[in-house]
Amino acid sequence: MNVNKLKIAIQKSGRLADDSLKLLKDCGIDLKNGVNKLKTESDNFPVEVYFLRDDDIPQYVEDAVADIGIVGENVVYEKNKKVDVVEQLGFGKCRLAVAVGRGEGYDDVSYLKGKKIATTYPLLVRQFLEKNKVNAEIHEISGSVEIAPGIGLADAIVDLVSSGSTLFMNGLKEVETVLQSQAVMIRNKQLGAEQQVLLDRLLFRIRAVKRARNNKYILLNAPNEKLEEIIRLLPGMKSPTVLPLAEAGWSSVHSVLSENEFWDIIERLTAAGAQSILIVPIEKMVM
Repeated sequence: MNVNKLKIAIQKSGRLADDSLKLLKDCGIDLKNGVNKLKTESDNFPVEVYFLRDDDIPQYVEDAVADIGIVGENVVYEKNKKVDVVEQLGFGKCRLAVAVGRGEGYDDVSYLKGKKIATTYPLLVRQFLEKNKVNAEIHEISGSVEIAPGIGLADAIVDLVSSGSTLFMNGLKEVETVLQSQAVMIRNKQLGAEQQVLLDRLLFRIRAVKRARNNKYILLNAPNEKLEEIIRLLPGMKSPTVLPLAEAGWSSVHSVLSENEFWDIIERLTAAGAQSILIVPIEKMVM
């Protein structure tokens, strides 16, 4: 029997490869051993996974060789293929940045006028320069872009930056951000109805994993006279759960906190009289 499957393209190696596979695993999708293979599939979800060079993924998705792909936003916008971005995935975060020599007196983007810029992202750099009305010479190179100023090939570079340590080691400093990037899911613009149903099922799982990743489950004990104040401090998804404790005058309060506001609220809860605060990671969160 011919079973309809969703064809997914992911990076075969590099910074997004492991996280892409982990995301699928966290979504409950078991893949057959895909090491050194170009294609694998799952026994418990109707998908086929293709392992490709990241630069090739947008083209494969545009051509419908793959239905969807996981790739960095920087690649999506540089390749400029006819695909739709359907979900930001929250990993592989970095930025496409302008860097110059540490000793250079950089004030603003006008510094780049007439300069030579080395990059592997000529389209994005050209768009950045046009937006800022700057004329500069773009040198498209592959490999170690950060060495270009040191060997006299360029006055500045535009490259992906995560921690900035590589720039520092090569005597460079980051001065402008061209693009904030993270892993995204893209899809073919003409995705068939059956594939769209499968994609929607997959996105449902991905969003549950993402919500769990960004939230913590919190349990605490509170004196009843402080309950109202403590509940006001807990945003939660709706209202927190309050259960009476065996000890008279005390209640147990359960809620969910966003990672972004976690420490600030914990400090305020403690100041309001909350005790025995327990923080538990969430595996999945379905809304």
